[in-house]
Amino acid sequence: MRLVTYGYRGWERAGAVFDDWVVDLQRAAGELFRARGEALVPPTVRGLLELGPESLRLAEAALDYVRQNFTKEADRFQAEGLLFSLREVRLRPPVPNPAKIICLGLNYRDHAAESGAPVPEVPELFAKYTNALVGPGDPIRIPRVSTQVDYEAELAVVIGRRGRYIPEAEAYEYVAGYTAFNDVSARDFQFRGRQWMPGKIFDGFAPMGPWLVTRDEVPDPHALEISLEVGEERLQHANTAHMIFKIPQVIAYISQILTLEPGDIIATGTPAGVGFARKPPRFLRPGELVRVIIDRVGTLENPVVKEA
Repeated sequence: MRLVTYGYRGWERAGAVFDDWVVDLQRAAGELFRARGEALVPPTVRGLLELGPESLRLAEAALDYVRQNFTKEADRFQAEGLLFSLREVRLRPPVPNPAKIICLGLNYRDHAAESGAPVPEVPELFAKYTNALVGPGDPIRIPRVSTQVDYEAELAVVIGRRGRYIPEAEAYEYVAGYTAFNDVSARDFQFRGRQWMPGKIFDGFAPMGPWLVTRDEVPDPHALEISLEVGEERLQHANTAHMIFKIPQVIAYISQILTLEPGDIIATGTPAGVGFARKPPRFLRPGELVRVIIDRVGTLENPVVKEA
């Protein structure tokens, strides 16, 4: 499934995408399974993940029900709020309210090399916060105080089960799915001191989406082409096979430190080609369109504007 949080007329709800349509999962589950469906398929993606595998199975059955009956029932589904055109909704970050956004730095050897940094011996972690989250189509705003706003294409893992001290061999059982992520960074703030955080946590500096692709749709997350384009210019291109620390290692390591919860986001690092390491440096400019493109996961697009 491709799970989304969609906005329509002031409210936001959990949906799933097929073709050019969004299915409201709770309403579709309510029609198919009555009270049981409405109870076990909540109106938020994070709530859906928190209720676990049965909730996801019912959600998938509700999606299939709408898809199978689309030809003869599309008008009724739309009239009753079960079905929306993608054009009439606003896609938000797939999980707009995660408890944690954990990011990896220097997780590709070529990016470590272009940064002049040694290859890390353990995962290099930092955090972002929900103020940074924006969805597909939302603007990346160049802050008034920065002239060095950079891009970083990343594959993000969305956690689906609560866990602590998770063994590497069991790590994928805790993965709900994957999404595209842009670790936008103000380098002039990031490199002022020894901590990266100031350059990473500006409002809107964590575009994510357009959807959460469930784990069953991505057989091997370490065999995905990943790239970033600004306009017609491709600035990053690599394969997730080149990660230094693979997803099971990362989950096992982080879960030694804290409890992972459904909806938590882990951004797995960026490959080479970032703007500050180019000669001359190449930072984002107002009027540009940034795309993060990941095989099997999707394309995340965000325009760049100047903060008012």
